[in-house]
Amino acid sequence: MLDTYTLEAWITPLLIGGLILFMGFIIWDLAKKSQAGRFGTIMLFVVLGAGMMGYIFKVIITWLMESGGI
Repeated sequence: MLDTYTLEAWITPLLIGGLILFMGFIIWDLAKKSQAGRFGTIMLFVVLGAGMMGYIFKVIITWLMESGGI
């Protein structure tokens, strides 16, 4: 039987990863529907994806600090 902590430890990263993938799809769909072109699509991913990248960097830095890498 899984306890609550173990369940949360496995489910949270999976759901957040799915949310990040879904937000990437939303940005791609927005660029396609607005006919943004190549440069516009890149800028949408850079600007709107900055928050997602900040979260990913936070997770990586936290993992490195906890494992003794930093």
